[in-house]
Amino acid sequence: MQTISRELLEIIACPKCKSGVQLSRNSDALICHKCKLVYKIRHGIPVMLVDEAITMAEYKGENGS
Repeated sequence: MQTISRELLEIIACPKCKSGVQLSRNSDALICHKCKLVYKIRHGIPVMLVDEAITMAEYKGENGS
């Protein structure tokens, strides 16, 4: 699994609220805690589209957490 570089994590922001995002424990998504939205990472590329984001509850349900 490819991971997001530390440099990218420092500059990337939630497209909805412009807050910083955090890499998920599984390194498969970026999480905006302010909006409670999760942006999936597909093929090493974060999909930073609000229309493609899922809620934290949906993400936890997908991952069995």
